[in-house]
Amino acid sequence: MKRISLVLTLVLFTVLGAVAQIEKPVTWAYAAKKVSKTEAILYIKANIEDGWHIYSQNLKPGGPSKTTFTFSPSSDYALTGKTTEPKAINYYDENFKMNVSYFGNGVTFQQKIKLNKGATTVKGKVEFMVCNDKQCLPPEEVSFSIPVK
Repeated sequence: MKRISLVLTLVLFTVLGAVAQIEKPVTWAYAAKKVSKTEAILYIKANIEDGWHIYSQNLKPGGPSKTTFTFSPSSDYALTGKTTEPKAINYYDENFKMNVSYFGNGVTFQQKIKLNKGATTVKGKVEFMVCNDKQCLPPEEVSFSIPVK
């Protein structure tokens, strides 16, 4: 009898574990476009599920985690300026007691690079926080690798 109870308990936990899903409301896509022999633009796109949003790179401290990009150093390329973003939606967030800027649905960030070599791969990571009207998920870090040909 104890053995049957143990087996049934294990089956129950297995089924519950399979039903539970980890929320991933943001997916990322990457592309690069050469604009000359020595320059390229990297496109880093966040596809965001309805009802969710990520935050701008330009937030003041004391609120949600802003989106940040870190590029791995390489002798093949050099960053030109900072990563740019389109105009964000601004509003006063009662939870954080401050003005915040965010993007819903999707957003494409851009980074210009100077090429020291004809073709390369730009590697790095993006850290971001995603929220909806009920919850915020912990900040997440995603690595990327963008071929530039």
